[in-house]
Amino acid sequence: MVRKLQNGERLRPVDLARGHGLSTQAVRNYEEAGILPAAGRTPHGYRTYTPLHAAALGAFLGLVPGHGHQRAAEIMRAVNTGALEEAFRLIDASHVQLLDDRQTLQAVERALRDLEPTTGSARAEADPAGTFIGPLARKLGIRPATLRAWERAGLVRPRRDPLTGYRVYDEADVRDVRLAHQLRRGGYPLDQIAPLITQVRAAGGLEPLTAALRDWHGRLSARGRAMLSGAAELDAYLHERGADQSRGGGRPPRRRGDGMSRPGG
Repeated sequence: MVRKLQNGERLRPVDLARGHGLSTQAVRNYEEAGILPAAGRTPHGYRTYTPLHAAALGAFLGLVPGHGHQRAAEIMRAVNTGALEEAFRLIDASHVQLLDDRQTLQAVERALRDLEPTTGSARAEADPAGTFIGPLARKLGIRPATLRAWERAGLVRPRRDPLTGYRVYDEADVRDVRLAHQLRRGGYPLDQIAPLITQVRAAGGLEPLTAALRDWHGRLSARGRAMLSGAAELDAYLHERGADQSRGGGRPPRRRGDGMSRPGG
């Protein structure tokens, strides 16, 4: 909660900004984006905020680490317009994504435990038909341009069809692409994924990715904890709004009167 530098009911933009380590322009931007309720205005047109706005700002900043900036903004806009069901749906969607990412991580670990070394002879003996870039991209829900970028980064090395020149991905290539896709979802940049896949390609097994998978577990746990913290901040804001007492949506924030603030509000 922001430290109240005025009379306990009215806050200047600078008070709200300093209490959260922001600029006054950032506070104005958040208000214009619907993340904060509309500010009151003095007779001279300057913004005046209240503890309700401080709670809204605290809720938004608390939601960002677990839900991301865009999703947090969507949640706050839904709350501020009284669309609580939509806000809760957005929160649920973030939790579903977190669960999906956990399951993806488990799938990576299971897949890596069963990996076998892929030698040059094994690649030569693979099914010559393979799969082309378009079908593989569609199956993974990514663009062909992404696969080409991964190839340039050394993540995958498809052969070329001698007649058409098209890229052909054999079983080992598809495995490498899936690993790259899953690691990208885990938040890893290409320059970190490339040497990991190179090691897996050469040695096989889980060992080359042990540290990366441990870090991925840590990231997911941190995200889950951040969601809990954000939920506490949002709940405090809902109580401040009185939304927890309504069934169909939050009550609109009440004005707490006008007051003078410094120019620039």
